Amino acid sequence: MDAFYASVEQRDNPELKGKPIAVGGGEKRGVTTTASYEARKFGVKSAMPGWKARELCPDLIFVKPRFEAYKQVSNQIRAIFKRYTDLIEPLSLDEAYLDVTNNKINQPIATEVAKAIKKDIFTETQLTASAGVSYCKFIAKIASDIQKPNGLTVIKPHQALNFLETLPIQKFFGVGKVTAGKMTEMGITNGLDLKAFSKMDLVSRFGKNGAYYYDMVRGIDDRPVEPFRIRKSIAVETTFDEYLNEPQDLFNCIDSIAQELFLRIVRSNFQGKTLTLKIKNKTFQQWTRSISQSFSFDNLEQINSFGKSLVNQNLDLCVDVRLIGLTVSNPIIDEPKVNGQLELPFE
Repeated sequence: MDAFYASVEQRDNPELKGKPIAVGGGEKRGVTTTASYEARKFGVKSAMPGWKARELCPDLIFVKPRFEAYKQVSNQIRAIFKRYTDLIEPLSLDEAYLDVTNNKINQPIATEVAKAIKKDIFTETQLTASAGVSYCKFIAKIASDIQKPNGLTVIKPHQALNFLETLPIQKFFGVGKVTAGKMTEMGITNGLDLKAFSKMDLVSRFGKNGAYYYDMVRGIDDRPVEPFRIRKSIAVETTFDEYLNEPQDLFNCIDSIAQELFLRIVRSNFQGKTLTLKIKNKTFQQWTRSISQSFSFDNLEQINSFGKSLVNQNLDLCVDVRLIGLTVSNPIIDEPKVNGQLELPFE
């Protein structure tokens, strides 16, 4: 879906149409979860502090999130998917993989299926969606972002290698800012550069992800669409150019990590009862410390507070820190949801 939360808000409130809006955030605290395309022109992005978003776009309108409304629309869209295939793997409230090899309308051309789904979504929700069509999940995922909003990008098998070779490295799904920075230092700016490295080289530099990068740039992705895949955890971590030792620097980092982790939790509708702190020092020694509760870690203040508490309890380990991360795991399955707080404050 295109700027999903913001688009729902603009649809439901005509006064917001055509205006730069950000869902969530606020100037004093909090982060943006989604920005409208009008706001994105100014550089406003998801996971951005509210004060920064306002600085970039003085006319920005902050809107409180209505997650129940977004879930309702998401269910409406899933119902549309079900008309075409039962092989649906949701990634979040606004995104999913569909295997339409054998579909319910007996349409042999996947592009035509995508067009039909996009049309149904717009007719029934007044919202636009972008689709990527290809022979594997990895390329379809990348393609879905190529022509947003309201885009449709098709990458056929014979086009895949050229497409991947010319693709900027930061556009590869699974390559974050830190990894992209490391690759740039290695002279890797696009897929063709990445292809020049052996699997052994990539594994030695990026661990098991190296094998993933090696296969992906060659268009090798045999992962099936898994309708019943259960997410077990969500994690965010940051690697530093300079080692951290001061507690306040670590707490500031937790602020940033907690914001990104919260956004990922919201998008995936994940409920986990365990929060884990990960610390790695300059000699690559690694420690993890966890805390489990009866409620799910699903709001920003909660994640931030418990994350800092874990850091504070383990300051003796926080020497020459090169990496720090937070993970929410231990999913709540078929249990009533219990919140640690009644509401998530946005200003």
